[in-house]
Amino acid sequence: MGGGYLIHRKQKEKEGKVSVVCNCVKMPENVEIKASIANLADFQIKAKELSKTDGEVLVQEDVFFSVPNGRLKLRTVKDVKSELIFYDRPDQEGPKHSEFYTTPVPDPDSLKDCLSRAVGIKGVLRKVRTLYMVGQTRVHVDQVEGLGSFMELEVQMQEGQTVEQLQKIAEDLMQKLGVSNKDLISVAYMDLLLKKQSQTSG
Repeated sequence: MGGGYLIHRKQKEKEGKVSVVCNCVKMPENVEIKASIANLADFQIKAKELSKTDGEVLVQEDVFFSVPNGRLKLRTVKDVKSELIFYDRPDQEGPKHSEFYTTPVPDPDSLKDCLSRAVGIKGVLRKVRTLYMVGQTRVHVDQVEGLGSFMELEVQMQEGQTVEQLQKIAEDLMQKLGVSNKDLISVAYMDLLLKKQSQTSG
């Protein structure tokens, strides 16, 4: 099954037994950088020049669930797909090593209802993401509802590469895009949004 594994669940119903199969796949490891964007137009010009494309626009909603380890979210991309994503990465500025797993979700509303009852919803994040590919790096330009404009670099690990090599690629690309250290963000968008909401309600 490559990097994935099968989870089999049998459920009794009136008509008999139903076998449910979920393919949870370990995705390639990556190194990430997240930062705020002071000038969205200038950043997008640089991203277009480096990728030689206009980018792909993705309208996303992420529902985060309350889990004891890592982060678990149900991501729905409008008119494209839904998937359940588990990932674990440290909260630190600069390049961060990340591991994550995904599984496709054919019925996101039912899964959201089930997981909200089981573990509870931590929060909901909505954003418009423009994706640019620069070599092996995904460059995300994110306009996050309630927060503003940000960028993410995801350098995807290829066979034989080390985390240190990925960090170097991320740092070099950060400089080419005009991102400075003072713009770096150590936490996830969801954490920023929850903090802002708590300050507003307080």
